[in-house]
Amino acid sequence: MQETATVWQAVLGEIELSVSRGNFVTWFKNTQLLEYTRETALIGVPNIFIKQQLERRYQDLLKETLGNNGITPKTIDFKIYSSPSTRGKRKNNDTVVMNADLAISTPKTTQPKQSGVGHTYRQGLNSKYTFESFIVGNANDLAYAACQAVAQTPGNKYNPLFVYGGVGIGKTHLIQAVGNEILKNNPSAHVVYISTEQFVQEFLDAIRFKKNTDFAGYYRSADVLIIDDIQFIAGKEKTQEEFFHTFNALHQANKQIIISSDKPPQEIPTLEERLRSRFAWGMAVDMQTPDFETRAAIIQAKVDQQNLRLQPDVVEYLANHVQSNIRELEGALNQLLAFCEMRGLDPDLKVAQTVLGAANNRPKHITPKQIVSKVANYYSLSVEDIMSPKRDKDIVVPRQIAMHLMRSELHLSFPKIARECGRKDHTTAIHSVEKIENEITLNPLLREQVAEIKEQLV
Repeated sequence: MQETATVWQAVLGEIELSVSRGNFVTWFKNTQLLEYTRETALIGVPNIFIKQQLERRYQDLLKETLGNNGITPKTIDFKIYSSPSTRGKRKNNDTVVMNADLAISTPKTTQPKQSGVGHTYRQGLNSKYTFESFIVGNANDLAYAACQAVAQTPGNKYNPLFVYGGVGIGKTHLIQAVGNEILKNNPSAHVVYISTEQFVQEFLDAIRFKKNTDFAGYYRSADVLIIDDIQFIAGKEKTQEEFFHTFNALHQANKQIIISSDKPPQEIPTLEERLRSRFAWGMAVDMQTPDFETRAAIIQAKVDQQNLRLQPDVVEYLANHVQSNIRELEGALNQLLAFCEMRGLDPDLKVAQTVLGAANNRPKHITPKQIVSKVANYYSLSVEDIMSPKRDKDIVVPRQIAMHLMRSELHLSFPKIARECGRKDHTTAIHSVEKIENEITLNPLLREQVAEIKEQLV
């Protein structure tokens, strides 16, 4: 009915102004007003997860906004309903095919200026990584202060800034926060963020396609160069030479250079001495494993972002459960919230102990190969597809899910995960695990799929 659709668009327009962009896209965007009377309004939703969230958290908002548009029902009901435009997104009646819906919840990125050496995988800065969203504690306060100082006067203080520490403790968040803050203060600044893996690949492509000049021009024209995981440049002589010249050109022009690594410059093996000495020119700052208070604050911040609440004893349990890695900490929180959402439970201490204890005690006979096989079967792919270098979206996302499950279920190291999925570099595994952990908090369809695969692993 045209009138119903028009009214609902007006309602959605008001709601979009009342909630965060993420919440609107996740919970409201794909809903419809099916019918309404004086007694009830019936709202169509795509799945059970959205139905549960709207029932629990947004009843009052919906009733108020409907009233603002002349509809005042006594009750609001929800019905799982697929419109004609979305019915084609189901496969075998119950398996959701990966589609554009997944991209909806991908955090926005600040795209760098493009050069003659163009690459679709050059991601740029992630806008969610800001100083405001970074939790400061005793283990990272010095690195945080140094990054803030650089963001205020790039190129003048601590140049280069070298941030190092273990896996999953927030280095990428912090160095990207510098770039986002600089762009906030100066939108015209040319800020380039790239992983070392991507830098190496672009350099090889530049040689292959005879675009060395384009490559050099792009990086040496940067106002700020942020390069992640520089330890992976070790042993690559030609790439080290190119980076040496890029470093010199930027430093001579007082352009800011920010570098991250899993170890200090003097401990990076097979790194040329001339680079090692230049990395120590500015300031090298260590980031340590977060302490209990910082871990608890991180959990609370993640819960607040989703407009949820956790009892203090649950926060304390989670903070003690994972002590060395922020990514694992967020993964444990996401696992608990997804479990409770699927079963309509409150995330209390008993449930947390059951869910996370079960994850640690999962039968040891489960192997990485079994996980790859289960994921491949679920998405009607072959194991060879998952292991292949193919980058089609309907293969990449299942591959990332397989890596996520190896981390969450088997607690494998990132290098081991990369090898099990046919990848050479463990940064690919880190990126994949982090991406899926972020996506399952925002995309209920993906969360449902991951949960169903987990059930098949038991």
